[in-house]
Amino acid sequence: MRESARELVAGARASIEANRRRIDDLNVYPVPDGDTGTNLTLTVRSVAEALERDGPGDRAGLAHEISRAALMGARGNSGVILSQIVRGACDALAETDDLARVFRSASDAAYRAVKKPVEGTMLTAIRAMADAAEHGGDLPTIVARGDDTVVQTREMLPVLAEAGVVDAGAAGLVEIVRGLCAALTDEALAAPPEATEGIGLEAIHQELSRYRYCTVFVVEGDGLDADELEGELAQLGDSLLVVGDREALKVHVHTDDPGKALSLGVARGTVAGIEIANMHAQTQEREERLLHAVSGGDEAACAVVAVAAGNGNRALFESFDAAVVDGGSTMNPSTADILAAIERAAAPEVVVLPNNGNVIMSAEQAAENAVKGVRVVPTRSLQAGLAALVAFDPALSAAENAEAMHEAAGAVATGAVTVASRDVQLNGVSVRSGKWLGLADGEPVVGGDTFAEVAGAVLERLLGEPRGLLTLLTGEDAPELEPLLDEIRARHPELELEVHEGGQPHYPLLLAAE
Repeated sequence: MRESARELVAGARASIEANRRRIDDLNVYPVPDGDTGTNLTLTVRSVAEALERDGPGDRAGLAHEISRAALMGARGNSGVILSQIVRGACDALAETDDLARVFRSASDAAYRAVKKPVEGTMLTAIRAMADAAEHGGDLPTIVARGDDTVVQTREMLPVLAEAGVVDAGAAGLVEIVRGLCAALTDEALAAPPEATEGIGLEAIHQELSRYRYCTVFVVEGDGLDADELEGELAQLGDSLLVVGDREALKVHVHTDDPGKALSLGVARGTVAGIEIANMHAQTQEREERLLHAVSGGDEAACAVVAVAAGNGNRALFESFDAAVVDGGSTMNPSTADILAAIERAAAPEVVVLPNNGNVIMSAEQAAENAVKGVRVVPTRSLQAGLAALVAFDPALSAAENAEAMHEAAGAVATGAVTVASRDVQLNGVSVRSGKWLGLADGEPVVGGDTFAEVAGAVLERLLGEPRGLLTLLTGEDAPELEPLLDEIRARHPELELEVHEGGQPHYPLLLAAE
């Protein structure tokens, strides 16, 4: 039974992931924050990931596990409502396979969760599908009723009619049910009707929410009172949902003071699963994406996210259209920083260049948690990242780019000159703290009292075999380079030189030979 549940949820996940960007761009109600498709996808993904782990195989145990996973993983207003639809469906599925009971229980749970239900939303869609089920419809018929309802939402809410779009939450919910239907019937996933795909230009001009932050978190404790917490949170914002039970409550609120909202949760128990999104920034990104699409611009198949430190280095990566995550003085951004850059990228797939050995694991964790298709090219230096970036083609897939970029990064020989922060004895190299240290491909190779002698030794090692291009990136407090450059030109007249002010900390000079 657990394997069957996995297959069903996999079908739902495939469907919503395939339509995520379309649904993000439909989003207008309650605010045009452009994340409904993403939030529904992440909520379904949390259920899928829970089912991949060992757990109960009996009907009641599975129903409880799926409900819990949906609640804990719910993202955004739409994800929280979806979690209640899942909860209602699972309550019925714990006892029966009767479609009418399952869909009606799902609909009733969703309506109970929302204090002021609004028609023309995903609530309307689940109720319409429940009606179809109670009239004896099979799953394809139920999905068809859902599609019809999605089209009708355009006229149910003035804001949708003005924007010329259907409701994003309703459209996303029907895609999830469509995926379940495909998994059950073992048929190819059908495309959504064309009538649900239209995106009107006016959708991007809707008024922003008066509140800036979409705040979601879970409170776990004993004897939790949802009504009491909801009453206090209502003073902080709107679009409020507090759902769950006396042991775990999921909170969603739009507010200007996320910290105060979290404090109310902390006062009652343990807070986890915190998600805070700037809805105004999301709206701007969505507007730029839609304007690009309407103006006839070709959407890239793949984008690049790169970690970099130093103003000059960031500008270099950006000149190749990479989205740069600031590595800071430690060149160690968080997984959350990388994930946020991935999700902001205006392409369905992304290649990540960590550009530091210490960042590779964080990049891989971000890739695992991203909604998009992501490949990590494990570059260990800024120089290797720049070499890889030259091989990038936005028209290719992430997998194709990753292969080409990995090969390009592997073809570059890298070097660095720094000041030893401690005594070094490695690979036969002995350097006292405060003296110059030279590295080749990340390993200590030479030490000395002067920058010139150490840099020269590193260069000769990099140029031990024929090279056509030498790139030098100067860092903070870089020594005068002209004597070194004159020597290079004299000894290697055939070598092309490029010098850039990278501005990276800790390394006065980075080198790359290709």
